Amino acid sequence: MNPRDWLRRLPVVTRLVLAVAVTMALVLTGAAGLVYWRVRTALDQQLNDDLTTYQRSLDAAVRARTPLPPGPSGSLQQVLDAHGRVLRSSDALRHQPLLAPAELDAVAHGATVRRDVGSLLPITADTLRLQARHVTTGGQPRVVVAAVRRGHRDEALRELLAQLALASALTLIAASYVGYRTARGALRPVERYRSGAATLADGVPHTRLDVPADRHDEITRLGHTLNHMLDRLQAAAERERRFVADASHELRTPLTLMRAELDVALHRPRTAGELTDTLRSVDTEVQRLIGLSNALLDLEGLGSGHHLTRARTRLADLVEAAVARHRRTAEQAGRVLSADVPDTAIDVDARWLQPALGNLLDNALRHGHGTVRLTATVHEGGLRLTVTDEGPGFPPEFLPRAFDRFARAEASRTSEGAGLGLAFVHAVAIAHGGTAHAENTAHGSAVTLDLPC
Repeated sequence: MNPRDWLRRLPVVTRLVLAVAVTMALVLTGAAGLVYWRVRTALDQQLNDDLTTYQRSLDAAVRARTPLPPGPSGSLQQVLDAHGRVLRSSDALRHQPLLAPAELDAVAHGATVRRDVGSLLPITADTLRLQARHVTTGGQPRVVVAAVRRGHRDEALRELLAQLALASALTLIAASYVGYRTARGALRPVERYRSGAATLADGVPHTRLDVPADRHDEITRLGHTLNHMLDRLQAAAERERRFVADASHELRTPLTLMRAELDVALHRPRTAGELTDTLRSVDTEVQRLIGLSNALLDLEGLGSGHHLTRARTRLADLVEAAVARHRRTAEQAGRVLSADVPDTAIDVDARWLQPALGNLLDNALRHGHGTVRLTATVHEGGLRLTVTDEGPGFPPEFLPRAFDRFARAEASRTSEGAGLGLAFVHAVAIAHGGTAHAENTAHGSAVTLDLPC
C-alpha cells in the first residue's frame, strides 16, 4: 500500500499526533545536534590547545637535547628517528610506535599529523589524541609524537548524548500527549455534530446541534452552518410534503370530475348532444391537467440554474410581447392595460421572463379591477418590473404565502387556476438572482420583480 494512502486511512487525531511527533522529532534532533556540535567543538579546542602546548615543550626539549618534560595527566610522548625506530618513549608505550608508516612518511616531508586513537562509541580503553611533527636536532631529523588522553572529553560527550536523548524523548512524549489532547479537544465538537447529524438521519425531527453561544472559532462556525443547513433542509422537507399534498389534491379534483362525467355518460344511453357536452367537460378537465403539468414542469425546470440563458434583449419588445397576449382580454372586460417601459436593452432570459410577466398580467385581469399598469425602470444595473391593479388587493393572511406553490386566496379558490402563477414568477426572479414581492397599495395590489440585468 502506498504510504500516502495508508496515512489517509488513519483517523484525523492519529494523523495530527503523527505530524506533531515527526515535526518535534526533527526539531529536537536538530537542536540536540547543534548543542552536541558546539560542546564537542569547545572540548576539542581545549584538548587541541593542551596538545599543542605539550608538543611545543617536547619539540624544544628534543632540539636542546634535554630530558623530555612531563605533560598533562596521562599524557604520552615518543621520539622516533627518520626510519621509525623509537629513540625515547613513555613507559606506558614501551617501544610500540604510535605512527603508521604512511603517517611517518608524511611527517618526514614536513606535514603535521593529528589523529585519534580509540572511538567515542562504542566505549574503548586508552583513547588518545596524538600529534606528530618533524624536528631537527644536531643535524639529525627526528619525529616527535605528543599524545594526551581523551577520557574526560569522551566521558563528557557520552554524558551529554545521554542527557540530550533523555530530554528529547521526554519532550517528544510530552509534545505528542499535548498534541493528542489538543486534537481530541478540538475535534470533540465535530464528533458531537456528527452524532447529532446521525440522529437526524435516523428520522428524529427538529434535531439541532448544541453549539456554544460564547465562542466564535472555526468549529463553532461550522456548527452554526450545519444548524442553518438543518433549518433549510427541514423547511425544504416541509415544503415538499405540502407540495405533494397540494399537488395530489389539485390532480385528484379534475380526475374525479372526469371519472364522474364518464360514469354518468356510461350509466345509460345518451343522446349525441349529451355525449358532446360530456366530452367538452372532460376536455376542459384535461386542459386543466395539461396546464397544471406544464406549470409544474416549468417550475422544476427553473429549479436548476443551467436552464437559464441570459441574452441582450430590448426591454420594450419583451414587455410588448407579454402585454399583446392580454390586450383582447382587457378590451373584452372593458379594462385598460397600459405599459410604461424605457427604450433600453437588458441581459435576461426572455424565454422565462416573458411568461412570468404574462402570469402577473393575467392575475391582475382575473382578480383585480380597473386599470392594470406594468411599469419598468432600470437603475444601476438593476431592473424593476411592477404590475398594479385597482382591485381589492390580496387578503392580508395570504400575503406571507403568496408565492408558495398551490397557494390561493379563499376568494379565488372557485376560479380557474391552480395557484402556480405567482410561484412561477417567484422562481423566475430567483433564477435571475433577484427577488419578488407582493403588497397591497392604497389603490389595489402590486407585485414587483427586482432583477439584476
